[in-house]
Amino acid sequence: MFEFGRDLRRRLSSDNGLKSRSDGLTRGDRALLELLDLYLLQNEARAADISAGRICAKDMPSRCLTAAGVWRELARRSGDAVALRKAAAHAQAALEGFEREGRKADAACARCEQAAAAMLGADLFGDEDLIAAAAITLKSAAALTGVGAALAQAMLAGLEGRRVLASGDADAAIAVSAAFATPLAALDAAGRKSPAARLAAAEQRIVRADILTGCAAKLQSHNLADQAQREIRLALQNLDPSYEPLLWARARSLNGSILTLTGELEGDIGPIADGVKILAHTVEAVSRDHSPLDWARVQAALGLALQIMGDASGNSRAFDQAVSCFDRANAVLAAQPALALRAVVSSQRAGALARCAEMTGDIAVLDAAEAALRSELSDRSTAIDPVAWAICQTNLARIYEARAKLTGRDNGQRAAAALALASAFDVFAEHGLRSLSDMALCALERVRSA
Repeated sequence: MFEFGRDLRRRLSSDNGLKSRSDGLTRGDRALLELLDLYLLQNEARAADISAGRICAKDMPSRCLTAAGVWRELARRSGDAVALRKAAAHAQAALEGFEREGRKADAACARCEQAAAAMLGADLFGDEDLIAAAAITLKSAAALTGVGAALAQAMLAGLEGRRVLASGDADAAIAVSAAFATPLAALDAAGRKSPAARLAAAEQRIVRADILTGCAAKLQSHNLADQAQREIRLALQNLDPSYEPLLWARARSLNGSILTLTGELEGDIGPIADGVKILAHTVEAVSRDHSPLDWARVQAALGLALQIMGDASGNSRAFDQAVSCFDRANAVLAAQPALALRAVVSSQRAGALARCAEMTGDIAVLDAAEAALRSELSDRSTAIDPVAWAICQTNLARIYEARAKLTGRDNGQRAAAALALASAFDVFAEHGLRSLSDMALCALERVRSA
């Protein structure tokens, strides 16, 4: 997908060794991070630690800010909580240094880095309390000057978009989209000279399109889906898969999901098929070794698109392919049971199996799924791995629901599903996993009402 060796040599040759090798391969250039695979990125993070900890080094706050960005990127790709904590610690050190030196514009960038780490923690682990902390930090940064202030304003619009997505207000969604306009214009202007600002603008456009897509799906709005499509196409115009492979893959994946949603809203299988095709191409373009979580996210998006295609076409084979996509994503996520994405993927897999059974009338599919989940539960302990155990319980409840619906008889399945969901809810709540708690609670209310 990109000629890594040639590009890295070209980009690094301009530095001519002016900095120590311990400064890493990128020499502090964040725009190069996407070219590093996970192994090289881990080495880069260690080198950034050394650079930030070097005694009497020049501009220590900037070195700390660079280290924060590298560790956050490592956490985003791997889901490593330790890497995320290191990113937050370096961002705090950078902020303190900039404030001591009276560098307000740089302090705004450090605050944005702090907020980005907090928001990533909320996305990875479902801890919504981090969003409140990020909002406070961003408001302070938005009151300052420079690129950091513009980025803070865009990130604040993204946080407001999360709230609007939960409320389902179409007018508020349009207002949030408009709030991105001014900071994005400032980032675009800065991006003519700064590669980091250009990438930040593209990333915020992806966030904007993602919010519009979520609102379009919730409100069944063609208008919002069209706006999301225009926004993601604009983001893709400013990205080169040879130089920004991961950001391009995220934008391309969202583009496929938007097309799938458009087809679902219009009742037209053509856009759905186009979306599936784009997602399948994106899966091939992203390497699991390069970014495990990005690869898993695209697999999950493809699985969900295949489910939509299965419903639209009445083809049960699409659900089989969707289950395969979710299985591949789970192969990456199995090592990180606390990740919110794992629960989502597992739930979608159970849903795909249930829909396949409902469509074919094949109870054997549910039998196999239930046997697999019971086997997984027997291998897990609530004391050793409580979150993974609770995720299995939510999936088992979905199978119980499907069995009662498919057979038309309730031989205690719904009561068993309610018990499993109540147990899972207790575990999620105890561990402070709010998004997973909400998911379990919604499912529990649905079962009880049935």
